[in-house]
Amino acid sequence: MKQFEQSEMLARLPEQFFAKLVKKVQHAKKKGYDIINLGQGNPDLPTPEHIVNSLRSAAENPLHHKYSPFRGIPELKEAVCKFYKREYDVDLDAEKEVAVLFGAKAGLVELSQCLLNPGDTALLPDPGYPDYMSGIAMADAKPVFMPLVEENNFLPDYNEISQEDLEQAKLMFLNYPNNPTAATATKEFFEETVAIGEKHNVCVIHDFAYGAIGFDNEKPMSFLQVPGAKETGIEIYTMSKTYNMAGWRIAFAVGNPSVIEALNLIQDHMYVSLFGAVQEAAADALLGSQEPVQEFLEIYERRRNTFVEGMQKIGCDIKFPKGSFFAWMPIAKGYTSEEFADMLIEKAHVATAPGNGFGEHGEGYVRIGLLTTEERIQEAVERIGKLNLY
Repeated sequence: MKQFEQSEMLARLPEQFFAKLVKKVQHAKKKGYDIINLGQGNPDLPTPEHIVNSLRSAAENPLHHKYSPFRGIPELKEAVCKFYKREYDVDLDAEKEVAVLFGAKAGLVELSQCLLNPGDTALLPDPGYPDYMSGIAMADAKPVFMPLVEENNFLPDYNEISQEDLEQAKLMFLNYPNNPTAATATKEFFEETVAIGEKHNVCVIHDFAYGAIGFDNEKPMSFLQVPGAKETGIEIYTMSKTYNMAGWRIAFAVGNPSVIEALNLIQDHMYVSLFGAVQEAAADALLGSQEPVQEFLEIYERRRNTFVEGMQKIGCDIKFPKGSFFAWMPIAKGYTSEEFADMLIEKAHVATAPGNGFGEHGEGYVRIGLLTTEERIQEAVERIGKLNLY
């Protein structure tokens, strides 16, 4: 069969880290092992029933059987504005400051294509969500990594970035609550970020995927709550984590009108909007009862406590995550992150995500996804404990 050569753009793409992880888990399962999968980032709880019912009802409306408006239905964009006002006291213009996205991942990848030219510089957290790199590779731009280390509460230290890199940077990606470190950001850090963005003309992209998941009665801050943030950048919010709608593929970007217009423009050429019934259900999720969100949060916090308390008892120096549904676990001595993760699959039959898959400064850790029952999490701790690693 004739082989057609792939484009240079595809050749630049990094290896899909999560695909590699899934293969390892599947291989272990084929051997007959009972794998407790703590390596995933896929919510295990169902979408709340009232949201599903909203989709079911909306799907029967013939209006949604036609093409939806290219840039999203007005009802959803108005709902986004009301949601941000209610949750964060942030005012938004539905037409100019809201873009509907085909999931947050699509928006994060598209932004590099919208705002970067070949050779341009983007600032990325290290460790960080691997797909930030995908968009940068597609744009043929250059990444400059900002180390996230425990000594600085897993926040970038802007004083460590060279003046040359700051002057050349066009984009900066941030993500709090953070994947993979589970750290949260402070108001002071976001204020410093706005000042950096204004001084060096850097567009800040804040990935707020885990915005609803903060522990110990501390609600995570929206970047847009800081004065000047809307002038400096945008925030991306997904329905996947807050409402367990990962498979629905719907998110939105809010903030600087010029960036929102760029996102809308690229999507005009790539899509013909999302199924209107999904958009209508998303609007109902944002404006309807938030009790299920609180219930999900309480479940994640109990799972967090079960895992961290259990690991601390067996000698692991793991800290309590402040947000997200992840825990950032130091590995035992004598291993690399990948060796440790592979060993846990083989000997404890527990899957984790090796920290080096998220960047150079992820070495020395594995990411734990708190996305199974407390009973299974407790069992995972017991299996790890039997290996006497710590």
